Amino acid sequence: MQAVLWDMDGVLVDSEEYWVELEEERVLPEAVGEGVVADEEITGMNYREIYDYLEAHYGDQLRVDRETLEAHYEDAAEELYGERVDLLEGFEGLAEELDKRDVALAVVSSSPHDWIDIVLDRFGIREYFDAVVSGNAIDGRSKPEPLVYETGAAELGVDPADCVAVEDSENGIEAANRAGMTSIAYRTEINPGMDFSGADVVAEGPDELRETVLAVVDGER
Repeated sequence: MQAVLWDMDGVLVDSEEYWVELEEERVLPEAVGEGVVADEEITGMNYREIYDYLEAHYGDQLRVDRETLEAHYEDAAEELYGERVDLLEGFEGLAEELDKRDVALAVVSSSPHDWIDIVLDRFGIREYFDAVVSGNAIDGRSKPEPLVYETGAAELGVDPADCVAVEDSENGIEAANRAGMTSIAYRTEINPGMDFSGADVVAEGPDELRETVLAVVDGER
């Protein structure tokens, strides 16, 4: 394998638990009512596409406008990424191991570029990445569409078949698979019941993820 492409939310940083909390306690109850939408339905989606999803699947129950829903995410993002989230344990060491193998790295996230920039700059990890792709900036088509991963591979100059994608959601796994990549699902305390049957490999916790990424890159799994 020549490249590893990283999802940001829930993988590089533990932001997913904060977004889920926001969605469960405020966004979804206000938009369609409590207990109507399951978290995994929207996990991994661009926040601007969530309204489209709710309108398409729960249109008769939708009771907020697009601006109101998007504002919840935008208002929370700066504090969340700038102060609350933590970086994936051991990421820098893993990135250095991959660099020794001449493996390229990219961030491939549904989040806006300025949110990604906060994370890269706050933790000082921008130097590890050869490309940064925001699904928010790609023709309105984010995960589970494969375009973000196809774009990431193109920016790295690597065939998708030679890429590994690390994801924490069903939508992300589907996007990586449709792009023709090997997919690693990262299971954490926030997604214990997520259906990862579509992933090529599942890793639980940061230590197992590190071992799994290196094993897949080295062709041992």
